[in-house]
Amino acid sequence: MENPTKPLPKVQALLLGLQHVLAMYAGSVLVPLLIGTALHFSATQLAYLISVDIFCTGLATLLQLKQTPVTGIALPVVLGSSIQAVSPLINIGSALGYGAMYGATIVAGLFVVLVAGSFSRLRGFFPPVVTGSLITVIGLSLTPIALQNWGGGTTTARSFGSYQNLMIGLITIMITLILMKFAKGFLKAISILLGIVLGTIFSAFFGAVSLKPVGNAAWFHLPTPFFLGMPTFSWSASLTMIVIVLTAMIEATGVYFALAEITGQNLSQKDLARGYRAEGLAAILSGIFNTFPYSTFSQNVAVIRLSGVKTKQPIYYAACLLLVLGLLPKFGALATIIPSAVLGGAMMVMFSTIAIQGVQILGKVDLTKEGNLLTAGLSIGAGLSIGAVPTFLNQFPEAFKLILTNGVVVTTIIAVLLNIFLNGCPDNNQKNKTNRQ
Repeated sequence: MENPTKPLPKVQALLLGLQHVLAMYAGSVLVPLLIGTALHFSATQLAYLISVDIFCTGLATLLQLKQTPVTGIALPVVLGSSIQAVSPLINIGSALGYGAMYGATIVAGLFVVLVAGSFSRLRGFFPPVVTGSLITVIGLSLTPIALQNWGGGTTTARSFGSYQNLMIGLITIMITLILMKFAKGFLKAISILLGIVLGTIFSAFFGAVSLKPVGNAAWFHLPTPFFLGMPTFSWSASLTMIVIVLTAMIEATGVYFALAEITGQNLSQKDLARGYRAEGLAAILSGIFNTFPYSTFSQNVAVIRLSGVKTKQPIYYAACLLLVLGLLPKFGALATIIPSAVLGGAMMVMFSTIAIQGVQILGKVDLTKEGNLLTAGLSIGAGLSIGAVPTFLNQFPEAFKLILTNGVVVTTIIAVLLNIFLNGCPDNNQKNKTNRQ
């Protein structure tokens, strides 16, 4: 694209929007599938759960795209079901019932709306040495997910790591890389989408594509408030979900700054507060419609990075596509026929570029300064290590383990604390000059 911020023709914007949908679709649908299966939802309940989750994902994305005096980050962000919430929600649902999950989600959303302004004042604690470290770990922590999908999705499956899956993922990567190297203009911008489509067609020759989910899906389903049950409220469940949404806010901060870096925008405290409030409102809506909390998807940062298109226009199309897919389960099921190996290959390309985005930010930091070097090195090392050895904290209470086994959160906490200790508090370190660190 010659001008990455210039309005696009509608067809091009639509295809770019579809690329964003495919990048986040599997990850977003995975959350209701995991929770619904673990809690033994019926086929009808599970079908509803997936459809309304897709619909609310589009709604939540629109809340972020459109800036109002109180909501919306106004960056090209896509929201999806938060993977951090899976284990806690299963525990809450098993112990206290479905209603407690949704009551806790609504309380957590209200909490985010109320604390958004205060949380945004922490912006000075996120200079480039912190955000660069955080974004690097976000990318590197996602690559194992890509590898698992490449192998077949489920590590316990007999076909996991089969030659067929490895070849399908490799072909998808090769197609994507060839398009990125040799294609021009718009074809280059949708190289990930074309890689997924062509990889799926290639997979069909090996019998890896089944149209059965499309045939079984209904044509139309309207989202209904409290379809699975009315919310109930428990202080322990609510406190657990508040911890989860705080984790999501920390991750969202890194994604906001990554997108601001790509699009060349400067984020103010008010911008951050509006972004947090939009995520809080999305969480409240998810409780009302009986889905799960939403967070900003870092996968889509890579799509923007690779396509070079920085306008919000394709994201609006992506949000509208998600709304339509949520109303029409049969069409939404089309995305479920993409083999895991194809998604894994595409994810490997996308997620690795997120890590390099973090490295590029760190490249602008003065790493000859010992404080910056130690902050980046220790925070990245700790974040990656805890993800590789989560049993390291087995002796900790469950509430602490929930927080401290998340590599992104660990990186953020350590980077912020080390930056304060080694480089000084923002007020004492010329907060307005942090971009020069």
